Amino acid sequence: MKSYSTGEVEALLGLPASTLRFWEKEVPFLAPRKDLFGRRAYSPLDLCVLARLKRLALARDLGLKAACRAMEEEITKGDPSLKAEIMELRTLLFSLFSDLRELQKDSASDGES
Repeated sequence: MKSYSTGEVEALLGLPASTLRFWEKEVPFLAPRKDLFGRRAYSPLDLCVLARLKRLALARDLGLKAACRAMEEEITKGDPSLKAEIMELRTLLFSLFSDLRELQKDSASDGES
């Protein structure tokens, strides 16, 4: 399964590393694994959680604690098959976006040669 570095998550979600670290401390269901060197490795599921938190906490002005409560409610209620399908689509979108950014980097570096 693909994992994302802190820098990649910053670029994909537009959240600074300091916010990612703070949210990791404050949000019980957000726990990116760490590699052998202690660097965070975010899973596609972590990206989905962060994107949803960002939407709830920042775009809807709920604040972090209220956004966590709203997410917990979303997780425990609703149609599980629909939630699984949405999560799968979000994961695919993040993967495609990440691949697109890599292609853009490769294309830019080819143009410099």
